[in-house]
Amino acid sequence: MSSALLVLSAFLASAVETVEALTIVLAAGVARGWRSALAGLGAALLALAVVVAALGPGLTVVPLRDLRLFVGALLLVFGLQWLRKAILRAAGFKALHDEQAVFAHELEGARGAAGVERAGVDWYGFTLAFKGVLLEGLEVAFIVVAFGSTQGSVPLAAAGAALAVVLVGAVGVAVRAPLARVPENTIKFAVGVLLTSFGIFWAGEGAGVRWPGSDAALLAVVAFVVAASGALVVRLRHDRPRLLALEADA
Repeated sequence: MSSALLVLSAFLASAVETVEALTIVLAAGVARGWRSALAGLGAALLALAVVVAALGPGLTVVPLRDLRLFVGALLLVFGLQWLRKAILRAAGFKALHDEQAVFAHELEGARGAAGVERAGVDWYGFTLAFKGVLLEGLEVAFIVVAFGSTQGSVPLAAAGAALAVVLVGAVGVAVRAPLARVPENTIKFAVGVLLTSFGIFWAGEGAGVRWPGSDAALLAVVAFVVAASGALVVRLRHDRPRLLALEADA
């Protein structure tokens, strides 16, 4: 059960970040040439693979209880950030992420930048694709390493992430446009719930908590986080007119 949630978390987190990275790579390819964009993409994926390969084995030497306390605390930080943004977007306090707008912004910047070629590769296009994929991928790399090390299966978490990259990449190649119709906030909400739930569960185990039913208690934690998050969305939607009026008066 926990292994299935592990793969699902890695898959969903990777899907969101891959959609955002794809938008940047598309802008770099359209504006600066596909050779440069794909070279940057490949270099970033290689760097991320090195990060996962280097960190994964290193964490296996840490005692499991200490590892779960540390990883659980970090997952809470990541998860609550994702969840906070998703709740604010669902309640109408924060604009939904617009991949078309991001694509247009990146495309405008790429077209206006000066051209510098090195080894036959446009440096701006290479750098834009490399930085976009690397920055979006580092969070996924952390999730893969954290989940995999804590559960004793980095390859399993990496498989979930790789599946998301392949699927999103395949769709991106097919349509050659930003995936603006992907329900990104819904996916981010789900990822935030899963990361927060695992964070609570593992941090509790690391602190010495004995969960009733062992791993099965994770489902109860997920249900609690979903219920609490849903209640926050409903409450914020209800209070939104009053809060916006107060902000306008201030």
